[in-house]
Amino acid sequence: MFFSFGWPKVCVFFVVAVAVVVIGSVSVGGTNSGRYVGTESCGDCHDQEYENFKKFSKKAHSGDSVKIMAGDLTREELDECFVCHMTGFGKPGGFVSFEETPHMADAGCEVCHGPGYDHVESGGEPDLIIRKMKISDCETCHNAERVNAFNFKPLIYGGAH
Repeated sequence: MFFSFGWPKVCVFFVVAVAVVVIGSVSVGGTNSGRYVGTESCGDCHDQEYENFKKFSKKAHSGDSVKIMAGDLTREELDECFVCHMTGFGKPGGFVSFEETPHMADAGCEVCHGPGYDHVESGGEPDLIIRKMKISDCETCHNAERVNAFNFKPLIYGGAH
């Protein structure tokens, strides 16, 4: 069946498929390293949002809540908490531990806006960060199970914007 298309058509199909994959993996204005940098890096350019986040957002102190409960949790339960309450847990540049990466021990800007390394390195290229939030972006952490268990509802503006 493979040969019924003829070699020229198969070659053209292969070249087009490779081109689609290559072009689709290149992001506008830079790379997509997926690296996290921490909320403080956002504050360098977005000072008002940073100050509001630190002052008003519960997310800015989410690591403290996890620390309080940590002694009563298994490693698996703790890792599950880290996914939503820490910035970039298990991902390049993200939270590793309270001792090793204390600057990532909160649900910082990048939890909602995505990894910021490429955005920061490009001088603020807006296409390298999630700018307009939708409720579906919140549902990774604020899913129905967690809303029912903890009565936490997503706040799109979360005290920062």
